[in-house]
Amino acid sequence: MNYENSLAFAKEQDQKDPLKEYKDRFYFPQIDRQDAIYFCGNSLGLQPKSAQRYIDNEMYKWANMAVEGHFKGDEPWFNYHQLLAGGASRVVGALPGEVVIMNQLTVNLHLMLVSFYRPEGKRYKIITEAGAFPSDQYALETQTRYHGYNPDEAIIEISPRKGEHTLRTEDIIQCIKDNTAELALVMMGGINYYTGQVFDMEAITEAGHKAGALVGFDLAHAAGNVPLRLHDWGVDFAVWCTYKYLNSGPGGTSGVYVHERHGKDSNLPRFAGWWGHDASERFQMKKGFSPMAGAEGWQVSNSQILPLAVHRASLEIFEETGMEQLREKSEKLTGYLEYLIDDIQADISLLEVITPRDPQSRGCQLSLLVKKNARELFDKLMAAKIIVDYREPNVIRVAPAPLYNSFEEVYLFAEILRENLQEN
Repeated sequence: MNYENSLAFAKEQDQKDPLKEYKDRFYFPQIDRQDAIYFCGNSLGLQPKSAQRYIDNEMYKWANMAVEGHFKGDEPWFNYHQLLAGGASRVVGALPGEVVIMNQLTVNLHLMLVSFYRPEGKRYKIITEAGAFPSDQYALETQTRYHGYNPDEAIIEISPRKGEHTLRTEDIIQCIKDNTAELALVMMGGINYYTGQVFDMEAITEAGHKAGALVGFDLAHAAGNVPLRLHDWGVDFAVWCTYKYLNSGPGGTSGVYVHERHGKDSNLPRFAGWWGHDASERFQMKKGFSPMAGAEGWQVSNSQILPLAVHRASLEIFEETGMEQLREKSEKLTGYLEYLIDDIQADISLLEVITPRDPQSRGCQLSLLVKKNARELFDKLMAAKIIVDYREPNVIRVAPAPLYNSFEEVYLFAEILRENLQEN
């Protein structure tokens, strides 16, 4: 695509955008009674206007049916989670039976590690990326300690080469090969939260399996952001949150994927609860856990209906657009942001984009390393009604989401960024 640094060009692209109407289906934060420019969907997605209706429906059922809402009406709470399986599975490229929406992300990661981190003999090591999101680091650290290992020895962190900000796929593959004899698990983010790098999950999964290890991913920054094909890639398990690109509310519910080959294995160790038990026998209240087939067999507790209702509202929007159409716009929108930042850089050398230049190796986030007065620049952007986020020590993350952001917003951001850099 041939970009131009002009407001007229940005407006023209918005007029051509087949997704332009979706912007009106979200609430934008107000600053001085004006819509802010919101580029922070990588931290918390905007609220779909339809979410209130979905919540009100369940509140009405609670008020008028109380406990009977579990079993009566058009959409009983007993199996409400199943209403989301189809839409969620299409977002992550899975079969409906491989996906369940439940709990929250790190809780689900621990539940997955119970089943898929099974150290034995010399095979006890875990490969992950250096600088993974802290919650993932803590989960891996405590899981290895739980099994009696020293995390410093059991966890192998892969770092970028000297002078580079992102990992090379060949280095990840080589690390897997080098540790084949001792490797139990490869567990990484699908997208690194800090740099915005998309990892080659297909290649990593293939290499991990060749080494005799299991492979899982934290898709917090990938689900709803980039196309995924978890089933086809043969990924063993994955977890994700729904409050970022999936726009399902602060602290919202989480998703779990378990490949069908594991979902059919009723003998796989897991921490069980009654909602993962065979639904046909669940209310007989008998001892002896008999898991549901598929990802549902990892449910511990009954569904949190109100968070699920919000997520259902969002998933129905994703069902309308499809991930491929979103991705097409995202590549153009992020490419335009990159183009404008490069244009600024030609005059003012105070920024470095540490996110990969290859569109296939990034989602909609660009991470800007600011070489001078980074925090001051962030504060100025926020004062100018632009909501982005800041990560220590000097990175500003900018994430134009294709569902609700526009080319005009990207252009205006770049103009304000240029003005403030000139003063920096």
